[in-house]
Amino acid sequence: MIASPWDQRIDRARQLVQAHAAAREILRFYVDIAGLQKSIYERLDPTIPRGTEVLLPYFPSLLSLVAHTGPAPVARTAGELAKNPAQWPTLLADPHADEHRGFFTRVLLQPYFEYQARGSGVVKSAVQPVCPFCGERPQVAVLRGEGEGGKRSLVCSLCATEWEFRRLLCPNCGEEAERKLPVFVAEEFPHVRIEACDTCRTYIKAVDLTRNGLAVPIVDELASVALNVWADERGYAKRQLNLLGM
Repeated sequence: MIASPWDQRIDRARQLVQAHAAAREILRFYVDIAGLQKSIYERLDPTIPRGTEVLLPYFPSLLSLVAHTGPAPVARTAGELAKNPAQWPTLLADPHADEHRGFFTRVLLQPYFEYQARGSGVVKSAVQPVCPFCGERPQVAVLRGEGEGGKRSLVCSLCATEWEFRRLLCPNCGEEAERKLPVFVAEEFPHVRIEACDTCRTYIKAVDLTRNGLAVPIVDELASVALNVWADERGYAKRQLNLLGM
């Protein structure tokens, strides 16, 4: 039986915990969060209304989980939100809330939108810089072999929709001159690369499946947080922060 995308992510994060000490706590926390997201995804019912209010019953479980296992800043926010349930519906309406509150929103909305996007049949343009289903920015790029070259796609940060995208094109500003689109690779993560743009000074990370076919792009992007620091120190800003705000 083929594992679900959620099981693949959880299993990959557990594997990487052993390999990358610098990201160990981040990955362990992600395993807990992804487990909750998996349970939400599996309980969504196509016969019930599709409004985000169906996510409200999961708020207490999420807040309790984060209060006990989350990093201090979001754990404090979890405590504050637990005392103010009247704020929960408002948060669900805004995936771009401030850093700490927005984390809770996106944890709940990700499985909801991924469920809605499943089998949506959206048109996937090779030059569309945002998700063709929900309009959010891409979280990570994926590289796959194709003939003598390679194929690049982008993965949405909210609904996990994947769509093809040109290899030499900045998804932020549209720059297409190769000399202005440098690529950086670190020895520690040979299958993860920084794809930067010297025009707008942003970057997105790309996971090269031709170099590591076991990688799960959403998780490997998270595990390679050390590359974020390297890029930040050189004046590049990340196009889209991941679920944990990195």
